[in-house]
Amino acid sequence: MSIKVTIDEKNYDLTINPETPLLWVLRDHLNLTGTKFGCGVGECGACTVLVDGVATRSCVTPFNTIKDAKITTIETTKDKTVQKLQEHWVQEDVVQCGYCQSGQIMNAAGLLKSNSKPNDDEIIEAMDGNICRCGTYNKIKTAIKAATAEV
Repeated sequence: MSIKVTIDEKNYDLTINPETPLLWVLRDHLNLTGTKFGCGVGECGACTVLVDGVATRSCVTPFNTIKDAKITTIETTKDKTVQKLQEHWVQEDVVQCGYCQSGQIMNAAGLLKSNSKPNDDEIIEAMDGNICRCGTYNKIKTAIKAATAEV
């Protein structure tokens, strides 16, 4: 089954088992390895990407459910929201081990696309479920708040 999809503004027509999780399409078939495998059950958030602007756990999203969708990954070079968040992540020195950060940024991008001026409670609620083993949650919140002034 051929599925048409746009990933980071590039069009693909892929023939892949339709039940393959989007995560493995990105990593194994397209070599877009910035999206990380964490838990495999959609609980940790490491695999988060945007599907039509909505934060989505790619490890539990079958490829056939995203037909004709626009996918944005951490590797995008054109999404201004993602770029601004990345800049503020660096400015706020958020990253420690870094493993979860692509999912954190993509989840934050989904938040800012639906709510460009979230308050602290809205940020905390939206980011709940994206796990950071290093505990950089306060820096993450600070980076998101800083990015809201520029997106």
